[in-house]
Amino acid sequence: MASHRRPKQPNHAYTSVLTATAAVTVVMSAQSASADPLPDPNKKGVQAQIDRLYEAATQATEKYNGAKESADKLQEEADNLQEAVARKQGALNELRQQLGSVATAQYRSGGLDPSLQLLLSADPDAYLDKASGLDRLSARQSDTLQRFLSQQRALQQQRTQAGEKLNSLQDTRKELGSKKKEIQGKLAEAQRLLNTLTAKERATIAEKEERANRSSERVDLGNETSASGITAAAFNAAKSRVGMPYVWGATGPGSFDCSGLTSWAFRQAGVSLPRTSQAQANAGTRINSLSALKPGDLIIMRTDLSHVGFYAGNGQILHSPKPGAQVRYESIARSGMPFMWGVRI
Repeated sequence: MASHRRPKQPNHAYTSVLTATAAVTVVMSAQSASADPLPDPNKKGVQAQIDRLYEAATQATEKYNGAKESADKLQEEADNLQEAVARKQGALNELRQQLGSVATAQYRSGGLDPSLQLLLSADPDAYLDKASGLDRLSARQSDTLQRFLSQQRALQQQRTQAGEKLNSLQDTRKELGSKKKEIQGKLAEAQRLLNTLTAKERATIAEKEERANRSSERVDLGNETSASGITAAAFNAAKSRVGMPYVWGATGPGSFDCSGLTSWAFRQAGVSLPRTSQAQANAGTRINSLSALKPGDLIIMRTDLSHVGFYAGNGQILHSPKPGAQVRYESIARSGMPFMWGVRI
């Protein structure tokens, strides 16, 4: 039952003591304020500047990842073409030896067939314009010569393709170097800004980040129905990486950037996802509503689609958010990044 006692009247002597104490406190505070340096107005937005630099670095990282994926693909294609060229050159050398034997035999028997002479000493392709010369060769010799010319043309085509791939690879590697320099520059500028803060201010920022990392240990994911099969396996793999550090360009298993985490997790489930968040945004069935997502679905963030993570349930995202952070759960609403759509693989 609620109490209805009359409140006690204030003790005048006690009130006087409190008033005096408050007055002393105000005086001491004023003295302390005048003794300490005034806050530097230039530092007011340092944290916001650092956050913007980290965001720009993560956006540049996805462009770097895309360039690296292209470079890796071009390198593989160039290697395959060069191997094919080497094999074809070997086969061509064998055919050349066979044709040489034919030429030698004809020379000994009274002269070198003009068509073979043309083949061995000038432009072989011109032989096709002299097709009538085939009449002087046996059917077997004619077949050998035709195969030689055909393979020679194919060899030249593959050499040209390999050269084009290598040129494209060189351009892509230049782009890689440019993106890497951009990322490193933004991170260095963020560090320079951090260094302008006092030790206490830096400790406050670090503690804020640490609290965000620790919050993953007690996040409430609710009772939403999880996606099944491959998606569930990938999500479980991602959950096992909570606490791992963000490192730009990293794909695990000990460190990740945002798309590095999602691509690594799906790889554990036997699925190869594209490397970048922009490509992953179109890798499955698009889901436009947050309310329709299931834990394990991908979440695409930012208008340029430069961030990706896993929907974890109850309005949470499991992701590798930015430099200085760890793989963690975080409220989508408080992440500071607009939700674009979900993707169900």
